[in-house]
Amino acid sequence: MKKRYNLAEIAFPDVQEFLKESDIIMIPFASCEMHGAHLPLGTDTYQCIAITQRAAELSNVPYTDCLMYGYSPHHIRDPEQGIGTVTLRAETLNAVLYDIARSVIHHGFNKLVFVCGHASNMKVTDPLMRRIRYETGAMVAMVRPWAERYLGVIEPFMDGGPEDTPGWHAGELETSQVLAYDETLVRMDRAEKCKAHAPDWMPDGFKKNDGLPTVAIDGHEYFSFAMEHQEFAPKGIMGDPLVATKEKGEKCIEAYAQHMAKALELLKPVPWKDKIIQREFVNRV
Repeated sequence: MKKRYNLAEIAFPDVQEFLKESDIIMIPFASCEMHGAHLPLGTDTYQCIAITQRAAELSNVPYTDCLMYGYSPHHIRDPEQGIGTVTLRAETLNAVLYDIARSVIHHGFNKLVFVCGHASNMKVTDPLMRRIRYETGAMVAMVRPWAERYLGVIEPFMDGGPEDTPGWHAGELETSQVLAYDETLVRMDRAEKCKAHAPDWMPDGFKKNDGLPTVAIDGHEYFSFAMEHQEFAPKGIMGDPLVATKEKGEKCIEAYAQHMAKALELLKPVPWKDKIIQREFVNRV
């Protein structure tokens, strides 16, 4: 039988076998949001699943089922447009992830690695990570396998370069990785190259070319604004999906997974059980 690593796909004796080798587990979470007209709403989630699954195979580390819904209020757009984005409020996302974390700690896992497949989730989850650490004593880490503003391990496989922001939303990288995950989900006939820009309401002198909340003045990014995604990326695309290929996606997924697996192997032997101060999920109701 094919070995499985997703807790939802195995039985309790299999969980016990994983715990005999190590006390580390991955918790992937991403989003369900508009990614242009050519990619599915689950783009972030499917990439996260593919990378986490491969990292699990390489490191023999289990993971919880990927949470598809994340913090995406800026992607929901105007009412009755049929965009489809499903967003969780910050407190809802953190509450769900907290319960998942407390459950796996209860069962004996001491080291938690959250796999964040959606950049905006990072804005609201630091309090969650610290709460889990302070309340339970568990090791809590976060890995971000995406290339927004930093090509990192996948630079050799990207053609667009930093000027095309290949990691930013529905561009070269994300389109390639969804093609690798399931090419039937991608409508390349709808794909087009787009770049981010400062919102129309901003005065001349403000510059923007990516999806961060920051904008530049004279090349310096000291200002941040609460902006809607459609204000700086009307079509939901930042980058060039037209240069995406399935082969690039496969290479990028493998590169990210190899990087994560190396870290997991380094963390496995770190002693942590004695640091746990609260294991039982007492407030589980």
